[in-house]
Amino acid sequence: MTQTSHNGAPAGRRVVITGIGALTPIGTGVEGLWAGLKRRESAVRTISRFDPSPFRSHIAAQVDDFEPTDYMDRNRARRTERYAQFALAASRLAIEDAGLDPSAEDPERAGVLMGSALGGVAYGENQFTNYVHKGVRGVDPMLALAVFNGAASCNVAIEYGFSGPNSTNGMSCASGAMAIGEGWRAIRTGEADMIIAGGVEAPLAPLCYGAFAIIRAMSTRNDDPSRASRPFDADRDGFVMAEGASVLVLEELERARARGARIYAEVLGYGTSNDAHHMTAPRPDGTQAGRAMRTAMRTGGVALEDVQVINAHASSTPLNDSTESRAIRAVFGEHTDKLKVSGTKGYHGHSLGATGAIEAAISALSIQRGWVAPTLNLETPGEDCTLDYVTGEGLEMPVRRILSNSFGFGGINAALMFGSVD
Repeated sequence: MTQTSHNGAPAGRRVVITGIGALTPIGTGVEGLWAGLKRRESAVRTISRFDPSPFRSHIAAQVDDFEPTDYMDRNRARRTERYAQFALAASRLAIEDAGLDPSAEDPERAGVLMGSALGGVAYGENQFTNYVHKGVRGVDPMLALAVFNGAASCNVAIEYGFSGPNSTNGMSCASGAMAIGEGWRAIRTGEADMIIAGGVEAPLAPLCYGAFAIIRAMSTRNDDPSRASRPFDADRDGFVMAEGASVLVLEELERARARGARIYAEVLGYGTSNDAHHMTAPRPDGTQAGRAMRTAMRTGGVALEDVQVINAHASSTPLNDSTESRAIRAVFGEHTDKLKVSGTKGYHGHSLGATGAIEAAISALSIQRGWVAPTLNLETPGEDCTLDYVTGEGLEMPVRRILSNSFGFGGINAALMFGSVD
């Protein structure tokens, strides 16, 4: 007979979040991120990192206050580029927030799992410019070690000596959520006791940015940047690119309790699927997105009527938002109208592979602090977006169960189920 856990899920070790490290356009660290949410203001602006005039879109959400040497020595900062620096900085913030002493960890029981859509490609783009103008002597000798996705998880592992599970997946806009889900799985099955997990993205270079503008995926509301990302709104016209990183410390519950750790929330379940339909368009009926949600609830032993809040992917694109709405209704049926739905990309933009990890951090904070952030810029929901959205000042409420969705190019779907610790 299959054993079950306290909450009806298949037996396995329980996994909790004990540290959060955030580098986002709305704020840095736990309190910076929370203060940014409470301000209820968008960080989207006209791009200053480069000249966007050749493209239809001119706006993004930038992290403008990042100084690498605040988080690492000058030698390490000199040997890394923005993508790896984000990973190192967010990991340090998370470890400090968790009150961990890395030197006291069993290195083989500690791992690093990250996600990123583009890795260090933006840095490679800049180096190609150097090559064109200066020849091979103008190229950074560390280029080969900077551009691959694994630079995120490997640099963090080297920094702290963690030799347990290690990878950086490249599954588009679901990759940060998938890294957290795989971290949950590694601890739950006993492969590790502690995992540093999250998402990192530093895509703001002309060609990386322009690639998405060329396929008309991004908003062209250039004259009103702060209102450009408008999830579920009838006037949404595309996503707004962003950069950022979010890293969580995941630990086995009893280990966390034994060391007196503050616990934000429990990772209850995880689901992933693929639409097997199209590289950029979601499957119209949303069935596979729905299956990821059902799997997250099933593996977490959570009945659908116990879910209170959906942290939606809510990318502000015409197709995604309507498909996600359809999928939620198909999954939750009559319970749908009791759900509160929040999409936070109006705040921080869409940082591709990092966004699911940022939203995981926001979900954990919602549980710990009893407040659900509003969906900014949602004025009139689209006719195909019929859910009960959190708007205005946000919603003060005890949050015990929250489902967070992340969907990406290639038809990849991921869902994470979070809960308060009993």
